[in-house]
Amino acid sequence: MTPTGLRYAVVVPTVGRPSVGALVDGLLRQDGPLPDEVVLVDDRPPGTAGPLPRPEPPPGRTPVPVRVLRGWGHGPAAARNLGWRVTTAEWVAFLDDDVVLPDGWCAALAADLEGLDPAVGGSQGRIHVPRPAGRRPTDWERATAGLETAHWATADMAYRRAALLAVDGFDERFPRAYREDADLAVRVRRAGWLLVRGDRVVHHPVRTADRSVSVRVQRGNADDALMRRLHGPRWREVAETGHGRLPWHVATTAAIGSTVAAAAAAVASAPTDPTGRSAVLRRLALAGATASVALVGDLARRRIVPGPRTAAEVATMAWTSAAIPPVAVWHRARGWWRHRAASPWPPRPRAVLLDRDGTLVHDVPYNGDPDAVAPVDGAREALDRLRSAGLRLGVVSNQSGVGRGLLRPEQVDAVNAAVERAVGPVQTWQVCPHVPEDGCACRKPGPGLVHAAASALGVGAEECVVVGDIGADVEAARAAGARSVLVPTATTRAEEVAAAPVVAPDLPRAVDLVLGWCRG
Repeated sequence: MTPTGLRYAVVVPTVGRPSVGALVDGLLRQDGPLPDEVVLVDDRPPGTAGPLPRPEPPPGRTPVPVRVLRGWGHGPAAARNLGWRVTTAEWVAFLDDDVVLPDGWCAALAADLEGLDPAVGGSQGRIHVPRPAGRRPTDWERATAGLETAHWATADMAYRRAALLAVDGFDERFPRAYREDADLAVRVRRAGWLLVRGDRVVHHPVRTADRSVSVRVQRGNADDALMRRLHGPRWREVAETGHGRLPWHVATTAAIGSTVAAAAAAVASAPTDPTGRSAVLRRLALAGATASVALVGDLARRRIVPGPRTAAEVATMAWTSAAIPPVAVWHRARGWWRHRAASPWPPRPRAVLLDRDGTLVHDVPYNGDPDAVAPVDGAREALDRLRSAGLRLGVVSNQSGVGRGLLRPEQVDAVNAAVERAVGPVQTWQVCPHVPEDGCACRKPGPGLVHAAASALGVGAEECVVVGDIGADVEAARAAGARSVLVPTATTRAEEVAAAPVVAPDLPRAVDLVLGWCRG
């Protein structure tokens, strides 16, 4: 806590860039009021790299807790949600893992936040992108420099915890570091909060990129489709993002497509064409080619003129300007189809996935006897309420007794049938028979069972709620991008209860929570 009583935490999602160690080390060496804690969310897919560094505070300094959480590779929106939800401070400052903090950043952050009107829900820092010395910036460098004028970018953005709670944080359907911050700002302001700009500054160096980076980033057009679905046709104005070039990309793609189609038809009809149709098609192909060259050339000119105009840069701008329009249109169409029925965040639950042992029925270790099945109090009535609400039901259960040779698969099936007789039917059973040493993709806390159940039920993982009695159930939900409710038993560890985002004392009250989410 700062001397004036301001409490804040710092959350950094990371994909393991070397810069994250320097960022945290620089944060711990600040002279200003330090955060309550720093939360690093390692968003690399599990098993892809070693552990993140844990910088130590300089000798004689008050230690600041640095917590490292696993993020499962779902993108920065999900990683930031995981990070801020484990904190308790009034403010949460989000930083990118490749920014550089100047001396005095903590003091400047405190000055920005202290004394803000209670109606202010967020404060943005100022982002400085270093320019190259002695030459004009490249296209990629200019794109990165756009962060300097971006609104509410989470490279340095502090939100009041109450504002994050009011809108349930970031929309995790944004899988990239793109538009997720703009969407959050729109929802926070619609919830009645104000956003302001502070005076603190971070430096954001330009990351090294290959020559195809401008084509790859067109994947963001799928996220633009989600923004339009969520915020309407005027979403760019609402989100303060600028206009974009999609109409020109559509025109260019249409011109290229018509050129190829007309040329192919002309070639196919030329050998037997007494009517002169092939000549008309050739003229159409020529007109399309002329339009294509003009449109691609205009895009290339707009990108080349402000740049260094080296041979390599000009060549890169030429071929990528031809590739960008169809790639952008493809991703926009893909995003439109994927998000055509997207509802406001968070999506209302459509399915509930329940752990078996300890959640639906009393836990009997490695049970292979149907007669030993005993449902927990109120299980049948609780599930009947979910069915009456139209929710789909599934069970996700680790059964390592099979892998250990203590159970036969048919015994597991017989116990599952007894469970259904006791609590009523469910639409899918997903069982992992492996032991932990097998390293399978299905065993909780991995996401495999949740993904399989969601697919079997015809819903997205984000539309599922996992209800279980131990931390592995909560972690499996988190790994899959689903919500969770922990219902502790006498064997649930205290640290699992403390780490769970939502806890209910029993199954009926867990169902109360789920039905409340359904009502919005």
